[in-house]
Amino acid sequence: MKNIIKFVSVLVVIILVSVMSLIVQDNKQSQSNVNVEVKEKSEQEKAEEFAEKMKPKIEERLQKKDIHHFIEKITFKKNVSISPMGYVTVDGYINGEPEKFDFSASLMLKSNEISSMSYSPELSYRFKDWEKYKDEPKIKQNYLNRLSEKEREQYLKDIGEIE
Repeated sequence: MKNIIKFVSVLVVIILVSVMSLIVQDNKQSQSNVNVEVKEKSEQEKAEEFAEKMKPKIEERLQKKDIHHFIEKITFKKNVSISPMGYVTVDGYINGEPEKFDFSASLMLKSNEISSMSYSPELSYRFKDWEKYKDEPKIKQNYLNRLSEKEREQYLKDIGEIE
């Protein structure tokens, strides 16, 4: 009988110790998750501040590409993201047309530089320097033939060839 009481007592102690250690470990895990969330939040805040600081450089790069002086207004979207590689990505659009004239800038936080920029096809064509193709006029004509009459007229207005 004494052995059974000793055995049950030891078993209860083992169970209590196990439960206590699980509770302590769960508490530590919860605190760790809170710290990670705070860190991520601060990283996002840093990215947003950096993006805000870089917007003039992005605008400058867009204006430099705009050889036909097509850009009237540049709008930045509110979402700023951080890629797994650490790049900060800022998206936006031109002249109030987010579906047609959008762009994306990839920024390097460590060097305060624009790593790369991408443009929608329509915006990219607004930046095209057709003077480079003056010996091959068919290239431009083929592009213009793809467009409807209304789109062609608008495109030629956008690049300053008609008023």
